[in-house]
Parts: sequence; structure tokens; C-alpha cells
Amino acid sequence: MLILNDLFVYSPEVARALQEGRPVVALESTIISHGMPYPQNIQTATEVEEVVSQQGAVPATIAIIGGKPCIGLTREQLEHIAKAGPAVRKVSRRDLPLVIAKGLDGATTVSATMLLAARSGINVFVTGGIGGVHRGGESTMDISADLTELARTPVAVICAGAKSVLDIPRTLEFLETHGVTVTAYQTDEFPAFFTRSSGCKAPCRSDSPLEVACMMHASQQFQLASGMVVAVPIPSEAEAEGQVVEMAIQRALQEAEQNRISGSAVTPFLLERIRALSEGKSLDANIKLIKNNARIGAHVAVVFSNLLSSRGQLTIPSKL
Repeated sequence: MLILNDLFVYSPEVARALQEGRPVVALESTIISHGMPYPQNIQTATEVEEVVSQQGAVPATIAIIGGKPCIGLTREQLEHIAKAGPAVRKVSRRDLPLVIAKGLDGATTVSATMLLAARSGINVFVTGGIGGVHRGGESTMDISADLTELARTPVAVICAGAKSVLDIPRTLEFLETHGVTVTAYQTDEFPAFFTRSSGCKAPCRSDSPLEVACMMHASQQFQLASGMVVAVPIPSEAEAEGQVVEMAIQRALQEAEQNRISGSAVTPFLLERIRALSEGKSLDANIKLIKNNARIGAHVAVVFSNLLSSRGQLTIPSKL
């Protein structure tokens, strides 16, 4: 039986599931506080948790409340994070000591959620998209902490790839250099969040939750310390909205260059312009893809849990 980490506060449902070896899916909280406005954020967070539950897994939204890492939030805690919005501190790995020591509230990013999930015994984490190497990163060294976390934390991250505002070829090169397994789900191309196509061939392809779970199991058997990216294309019903958003992204990038916006001012400028130029379609597409990721991630968690309970006696699919 798993011994729970006494540094964390677990919701009763998550605690029972972990101790009984049932599938649990980690969810980040920054997408609630910083990714969407209220009340769409609380509505989406609740619906994503419902999607996970409907597939037979237990959702565990992760956040810092009063300096305590919480693995699984109550409705009141979700409401608190959602209503506070950007006023809640965004917490990456580097921010954990400060936020915990000072007893603050924090919404966890991909890197912090990965870390806390792994320390809690959770193997699968669902998010919208991962960060990456920013354009011009070869000179600015602007590289998301998500990538270094993937290099050292053994959690499977189910996502829609990386946004096209990033340098996707260099992002994939960074992941390769650091030994991170990257697989595209039911496609040969690495997706670019709002669009199914990035122009970059994925290092490998997985066509079912079983194939993903078998790769996770192999990684665990060989004690690889790195995580895994499972890149899921935006669902077909959101593809039209995604194409509109992608056009907005390209225009926003041109405007940023024309206005000579650089450094830390680039991302806020792009996000605001993309939201305005797409007339809200970026939010609609974001909601649809995160729900799709949650459905697939929950399937993976269920199958992986079944594999572990089978004590490693597996039949590896031939199409890995």
C-alpha cells in the first residue's frame, strides 16, 4: 500500500484512490487562475474533473493553499483559485520554497504540478499544452521550466503539444537532448496546440492508451528519471476554431516584430492580441482540447493502473 506524503494535504477521494492503487490523474491550477477568465475557468475546471471521473479515474487538481500543497481540491478551494485569478501567485518549481515557507496561495504550473504529482505517487498529468523554447531562445535562453522538469520527473504529460508561438523544432531538440520520450497520439506529426500540424515529425507514435501505458511501464521498469510527453492533436470538432486562432497567432507575431516588442513583454502582448484577433475563439478551442486531453489521459491512467496490478505480465502491442 502506498504511504502518503505527510507534507501534502490530500482530498479524501484522492487519498483513498492512491492507497488502493486506483488510477489518479493530476490537473494543474494555473490554467484556472491565469488561463481563463471567471466564471469560464471554474466551469471548465469542474467539467474537466467530471471528464476524468467518467472515464474511471480520480481527478486531482493540484494547488498551494495557505502554504500547503493540496492534492485534490474541494469545490470551495477551486472557487477561491478561480475568483482570485491572476492575483494568485503562479508557482513553478523554483517558487515552491517561497510560497510554502510564507504560507501563501499558489496556482501550480506544469513544472510544479509534475513535481508534486510525482511526489504524491501520481503517474499521469493532463494539461493544455507544455511550454518550450521561445523564438530567439538560442540567444535569450528563454526556455520554459516545463522542459527541464520533464527531463527529471517521471510523469506522463498528456497535452496538445506546444503553441506555435514557440520554437517547436528547438523544443523537440531540447527534449531529445535531455532524454524525454515524446510520442504523438494517433498521428505522425507533433501537434501545435491550436492546430494539428506543426511541420515537425514526432519522434514516435502511439495509437492507443495501452501503447502509451506500456511505454510508461517500460520507463518505470528501467528506472528512467525523465518524464514523457504524449502529444494529442486538437479534436476535429475544434479544428476550425483552431485554424482561426492560428491565423491570429501569426498576425500577432508579425505585430510584435513590427512594434519591436521583446523580452518578458512578448508573451503578454501575444496572448492579448490573439484573444482579441480571434474574437474569443481561442478560449473555445482551449476548452475543447483540454477536455479531449482529459478523456485520453484518464484512459491512459486506467490502463496503466491495470498493468501495474497485473504485476508486469504484459503483452506488448506490436505497433509501438
